[in-house]
Amino acid sequence: MSRIRDSFPSFYKILLMEYTVYILYSEKYQKIYIGFTSNLINRFRSHNEFGTKDWTRSFRPWVVVYCEHYTDKLQAMKRERQLKTASVRAIIRIKTDNEFKKKGYISNPDVG
Repeated sequence: MSRIRDSFPSFYKILLMEYTVYILYSEKYQKIYIGFTSNLINRFRSHNEFGTKDWTRSFRPWVVVYCEHYTDKLQAMKRERQLKTASVRAIIRIKTDNEFKKKGYISNPDVG
């Protein structure tokens, strides 16, 4: 299967990605949420509309400010944990304060 994936042009590869690591931002409450999912659209709707018991419910509305795509679940989980570290969260906070207000998204949190 990976040989088939490698033969696609790069703009089609994103369609084959199975997992998305994402950063949500609640401008109203100045909150950040980091997660991963196999279906970003449904998960985003869950955060904003359907969820009734989770933490994100209290801080709606949310917007997606950053995402990365992975074919491997373990890689996505590892990246999610990496983004949740205090040092990267501090960078994300700075980027949401500066970049989000100007562009509506943030650049790679690994780049300060």
